[in-house]
Formats: sequence, C-alpha cells, structure tokens
Amino acid sequence: MTTPLVAARMRPRDVIRVGGAGLRARPLRVFLSALGIAIGIAAMLGVVGISASSQEDLNRQLEALGTNLLTVSPGQTLFGEASHLPAESEGMIGQIGPVTTVTATGTTPAKVYRNDHIPEAQTGSVSVTAARLDLVEDVGATVLSGAWLNEATHRYPATVLGAKAADRLGVVQAGPDQRVWLGGQWFTVVGVLAPAPLAPELDTAALVGWPVAEERLGFDGYATTIYARAQEQHVAAVRDVLAATANPETPNEVEVSRPSDVLAAKQATDATLNALLLGLGGVALLVGGVGVANTMVISVLERRAEIGLRRSLGATRGQVRVQFLAESLLLSAIGGVGGVLLGIGVTAAYAGLQSWPAIVPVWAMLGGVLATLVIGGIAGFYPAVRAARMSPTEALATP
Repeated sequence: MTTPLVAARMRPRDVIRVGGAGLRARPLRVFLSALGIAIGIAAMLGVVGISASSQEDLNRQLEALGTNLLTVSPGQTLFGEASHLPAESEGMIGQIGPVTTVTATGTTPAKVYRNDHIPEAQTGSVSVTAARLDLVEDVGATVLSGAWLNEATHRYPATVLGAKAADRLGVVQAGPDQRVWLGGQWFTVVGVLAPAPLAPELDTAALVGWPVAEERLGFDGYATTIYARAQEQHVAAVRDVLAATANPETPNEVEVSRPSDVLAAKQATDATLNALLLGLGGVALLVGGVGVANTMVISVLERRAEIGLRRSLGATRGQVRVQFLAESLLLSAIGGVGGVLLGIGVTAAYAGLQSWPAIVPVWAMLGGVLATLVIGGIAGFYPAVRAARMSPTEALATP
C-alpha cells in the first residue's frame, strides 16, 4: 500500500526566506519598483510632517504672544463714510474689569521717504503712525535693532520702523546717524522692529511718538486702532462689549477683531494646499503600486520553470500563491520603510530651514507602512493566483 505524499507546511520564517530569495534574484528591478512606492509614501508623509511642524510652530507662537489680544478700529457710518473712535475710547475700554492693558496707534497724513530727493509719489506703501509708549509690550512685538520710544524720544523727531518699512527705506539698523525724510523733515531712526505676527500692520509703519505727531505731522489725535488684552477666560465676554464701550453712541461703526483668529485662518487656508499635495502623493503611491504589480507579473512569466519544478516536488498551489504574495509584500514593505525614512528626512530638513520644530506624527508613519502593505497585497494578488494556477507540466514545458 502506497502512502500519499503530504506537502510540508511552510512556517512564517520559510515564507519570508523564500520571498526574499525571489527579490534578491532581480535587485535592479526590485529597487526601481520599491522606489516608486517610497516616493509616494515620502510625498504624503512629508506633507503631513511639514503641516504638523507648521502647526506646532504656530501654536508655540500663539502661546508666546497670547491669544487674548483684541483690536478695536473705526468702521463706516450708515452713509459709507469713514468714522473715527471717540477720544475717550481708550479710557473707557480700560474700565472694563477683565481688560488688563490698553494701548493705541493713530494714522497720520505724513509720508516717509529714504531721503529728501525721492519723488513724492514713491512712498513705498509705508505709513506714518503715532504710537503709545506701551505699544510694543502690549502687542507682543520685539525690537530687533536700537530701542523703542521712551519719555524723551517720543516728543522729538525720532521714529521706530517696522520690519518691512525698514527694508523698503533701506535701513539695516538703527543709530544716531540713520535718518529718514518724514513729514517734510528729518527723523532719526532710533529702532527697528522684528515682524509682529499679531499686529502685521506695524510691519509697514514708521512709528513716532503721539506728542510729536500732533505737533509736527498734522495728526488729529484720534486713535485708529486700539489694542486691548483681557484675561484669557473672559476674552469672549470682553469682545462682545468692546464695540459698545468704545463708541456708546454708534457701536455699529466699530470693528472688533482677534488677531490670533487671523493666524488660525491662515493655517486653515494652508490645509487646502496640503490636501492637493496629499492627492499628488496618492497618485505617486498608485504609480508605485502599478510598478510592483508589473514586477510581479513579469516575475511569474520569467520563473515558470521554477514554478513547475516546485509543483513537481510537491509544493501546493497555496504554497506557490503564498510565495509570490510574500514577495510582493516584502517589496512593498521595503519601499514603505524607505519612504518613511525619506519623508522624515524631508520634513526635518524643511523644518530646519524654516526654524520650526520637526514633527512627524506616529500615526502617519505607521499609516504609511500599512498603506504600502495593502497596496503590495493588492498588486501581488493576481500574479500570485496566476502562478498558483499553473500546472507542473505546463510550467516545465514552457521555454
């Protein structure tokens, strides 16, 4: 009596070893196919990582600058004309219980130029703004060069330039010998500000003291922007009463905003671009999956003799199917891991250039590898089934 042959069961270690042997036989083709997968994963991981790094940088900025800053500015009358805030607005806002600080700026009709030979029309979009002495501290701005206005300089022809204003006026750093032609007279540049995220209007302004603006520049004394900080837990309540407090007679002519909301809106706008880039990464990943499928199909055609020999020696259809499926998964895993490493490198490099903290979410890394395994399984399914369906005689007879 003849005992029937029973195929040996392949252990996971054997599956990996056999699948790896198939990949080692064609290193260049494997590299190119894995590269397609890696590029797709790196693109998607880079987008997620750069977005997360940008978000973390924004959160740190807001934490340092505070989200409790509110601004009050005049709107328009019912007839569409420009209105102005009452002279008492600052004092009245300061009487609101949860408000901790109040400061203001006022736009003057003066113009500023690099020197007295510049044509009048070439202002460079730099405004001349009167400022209170506590402005910089209250809005979270910092002085990059020189010093801020003080009790002495705010009464004399001295100015502090915003970051963009300094660049447009050709001022590199403040100093006693650095002057600009402002309001038809020379003003000494005593300071230059760093960019102010919560008050970007200051970046394009030449800031002067309130008294000198009224005495020499034709300033009417009305504040055009009032900045108020409130206790964090009462920001929403203060925001609701600011308009009526600043201008009790016509609160509808007052505009109230929260600068930190603008930064958050900008972040939301960036998310639209991120979605587009994620789509491009998905296309690249799909192309990589097609490359894996192509590699596996060609591998089946080239290895028909091997398949026939294995079947003749007792390998079952399931074992042949598992072998080719394992090759496809290993190929995709190599591309996935390489893509994750490449994506981390791209994120770290870009974040370093932007001086951001480099953040790559763990879920994105795990999701990237999982996505490649899914794609590898789908791409390798048909070639694996096709290899398993070959009969030993058909496979060995094929040249």
